[in-house]
Amino acid sequence: MPLLPFLVRALLALTALAGSPQAADAAPTAHVRQLTSGPNHHFFGYIGQSRTIPWNASQRYLLALETAFQDRLPGAGDAAGVCLIDTQDGNRLRVVDRTFAWNPQQGTMFYWNPAHPETQFFFNDRDPQTGKVFTVLFDITLGSSPANAGTTAPGGRVREYRFDDTPVANGGVAQNGGYFLAINYARMARLRPVTGYKDARDWTAGVAAPADDGIYRIDVESGAKRLLVSFTQLKAALAQLPTPPPRLDERHLFINHTLNNRNNDLIYFYCRADFETTPTDRVNVPFTIRPDGTGLTPHTTFIGGHPEWEWGSRIIGSAEDQQVIYDTASKKIVERLGGKEVFPNPGGDIALSPDGRWFVNGHRSGQYNHYTFLDRHTGRTLRAPPVFMGPWNSGDLRLDPAPCWNRAGDALVVPGIAPDSTRQMFVIELRESE
Repeated sequence: MPLLPFLVRALLALTALAGSPQAADAAPTAHVRQLTSGPNHHFFGYIGQSRTIPWNASQRYLLALETAFQDRLPGAGDAAGVCLIDTQDGNRLRVVDRTFAWNPQQGTMFYWNPAHPETQFFFNDRDPQTGKVFTVLFDITLGSSPANAGTTAPGGRVREYRFDDTPVANGGVAQNGGYFLAINYARMARLRPVTGYKDARDWTAGVAAPADDGIYRIDVESGAKRLLVSFTQLKAALAQLPTPPPRLDERHLFINHTLNNRNNDLIYFYCRADFETTPTDRVNVPFTIRPDGTGLTPHTTFIGGHPEWEWGSRIIGSAEDQQVIYDTASKKIVERLGGKEVFPNPGGDIALSPDGRWFVNGHRSGQYNHYTFLDRHTGRTLRAPPVFMGPWNSGDLRLDPAPCWNRAGDALVVPGIAPDSTRQMFVIELRESE
């Protein structure tokens, strides 16, 4: 008889366990490991929005930048190493080239070429003599070239996209390939230094809304350049808003986040002004435009954070302290993914996995970056162990969460501070529970 109470309690416990979601269908778990190491600093640099993926097609190689400092913004003469991390050789890191166009927040705008994702990638550079920025298409299978002489691995520049009259560089590669969007990083350095290249050649200095600057479209194969929308056009569009920004004639406009959607038929971007000088009176208006330059549309519903395209005309961002999906076609919020009880900072850095199953939001808290994952198949969420960022939690040198998915959608790269106080790359892996 003394055994009966024990058996009853055991049976009740087993019944409860069997009825729990964890037992019936255990959720994946997240694990963090350090990928790169010192004494130099290593980082990818940008957020994984618009399928900005550090891994090549086979997932053997990851892209990284290498620099000897992290305590200041780079100047015109500060080069960073362009690196490949070989996952089939103990994560050995090899420098294959160098760049003079980079910053801690956006790196050098790495992007594997969608037409040749196994071997070719884009990055930005600048001419040390002229200060003019340009974009490089690099192939890891070519022999070494004068541009990367002295590096430790083969590979070479397929071409350089240089424009002497309007020296612009990559701001976002079309997700299905064919073209990239280019902006004036010298203007950015003047108006939003954290995203620009200091002391680059700016042909628009002193002009508030130039007619020969804005968003350019560069054809990858031919190298042909076309101005999709100018700052003069954007100023005119802002003036037609129900409540136009004040002092438009004197506002020096700039553009952030030129984001191509998954269909290659829409571009989302922000037209901004006065982010550094008058933060309480900023211009910050989202626009969409088609890749052929038609359909320029301002959006009065502001979707904040670093938005990420979902499917078609739907884009994920933040509004009303919630993670939402906004339809740029209907100009309506059409879905809500969760408020602060799920995502403590819906305006944080976000990325959608290539297959659309996993959504991740990264946010800062204290000296750590935290990552919340939403499984869009099941609606369940999980959180990864926090990644240490130390004192780099604000200002131009802050360590943003910047999550970037791999191609399989089961791991991502994030930045962090290693035990030796260097800035390194970490991998968060999603593992199915056994």
